[in-house]
Amino acid sequence: MWFKNLYFFAFTRPFEWSEQDLEKNLSEHLFTPCGSTEMSHFGWVNALGKHGSTTVHAVNGNYLLCARKEEKILPAPVIKDMIEEKMAHLENEQGRSATKKEKEQFKEDIIFELLPRAFSRVTDTHAYINPEENIIVVNTSSRGKAEDFLALLRKVLGTLPVTSLSPERAPDEIMTDWLTEQSLTEPFQLGMEAEFHALGDDGAVVRVKNQDLTSDEIKAHLDADKFVVKTALEWDDAISFILCDDLAIKRLKFFEVLHEQNEDIDKDDMTARLDADFALMAGELNRLIKDLLAQFSLKSTDCLES
Repeated sequence: MWFKNLYFFAFTRPFEWSEQDLEKNLSEHLFTPCGSTEMSHFGWVNALGKHGSTTVHAVNGNYLLCARKEEKILPAPVIKDMIEEKMAHLENEQGRSATKKEKEQFKEDIIFELLPRAFSRVTDTHAYINPEENIIVVNTSSRGKAEDFLALLRKVLGTLPVTSLSPERAPDEIMTDWLTEQSLTEPFQLGMEAEFHALGDDGAVVRVKNQDLTSDEIKAHLDADKFVVKTALEWDDAISFILCDDLAIKRLKFFEVLHEQNEDIDKDDMTARLDADFALMAGELNRLIKDLLAQFSLKSTDCLES
């Protein structure tokens, strides 16, 4: 239940779907496994998995959702070898090379032949919506997967007006200032890890770990016109993470002080435990995102159309 990586987006119009209406729409697009000749399927499953019975789990104004995707795995080298084998057979039989259209047909036939025997990869992507904070938060390390989740939700609801948050100054400039000007303010603290890039497509890339980011060694990199694209941060003595220059949050860790808050809940009652963990996590992440945006002179409501 505890999210590990985040991409978050702001609504450009207020999210006004009720829990009941959201549940109704998602329930009409439930996940079903791939058929024998299908490449992939994408749909909704119970938000709490086997411990829940609804596609929307609502706590304290936060709506938890879960999308499941099944993809058939067909190794590209195997397909390539089989295409080449068919092309060689055609050349031997007819004394000519295969046309582009024939190559494409060979590929389609081979995929159709292999699909029933292919292995499947199934992945779940969780996200939650907080209408009051005007955000949707997706638990993934891949922007592509975050966009896929939004696209599925948009398909279900008919519209999903969301956007990434962009400060007036580039995030990498502001993150660099945190080190050069020591402009990062409470409740944030610098961690001990960062990545720096020099200007230009062929510019140097420097990654440091277990390193004081205010040290002379780091200052030398900054003096050489390198800028920060990733940095480790701690927030409110409760959460640590890596912040990227697209405002993605990676390697999110919740400190033990948070986990201990739900220790009194019966471990055998998984539904109650998951419910409490989600309520606690979402509440903390909402505060974290609000504080983080303030460092960039942003608010999640800035994106609302007037």
